[in-house]
Amino acid sequence: MNKDRLISEIQFKAVRSSGAGGQHVNKVASKVELSFNISGSAVLNAIQKERLIHKLKSRLTTDGMLLLQCGESRSQHKNKALVISRFFSILEEGLKVPKRRVATKIPKSVIKKRLKSKRILSEKKVFRRKPNLD
Repeated sequence: MNKDRLISEIQFKAVRSSGAGGQHVNKVASKVELSFNISGSAVLNAIQKERLIHKLKSRLTTDGMLLLQCGESRSQHKNKALVISRFFSILEEGLKVPKRRVATKIPKSVIKKRLKSKRILSEKKVFRRKPNLD
């Protein structure tokens, strides 16, 4: 995955940040919105696109766009750097191939131990019953 080519496919938009901050917040667009079209990407291959769409489906819009926002800092440049690093960590997490689970055989000693404990518990409950005086 070529990060430089991916960055060229990202669209950035600067908007006004919400929250407290006085006059500065009302006149400066420091919040950065990142949008990335997964299905329209030329850098990702078909398998990577499908994996990302499947894993990130709760974060995607109906058009298949990944939207991220960052307004933590008062600096637009810091917010842009933060949102880019967040974007790459989300992509890396989405592209991870899960390990295949290897089924293991249950040891005979474990099965014997379980059956023995069941039998002991059953006998204990039999002794709790009222005696049959017939």
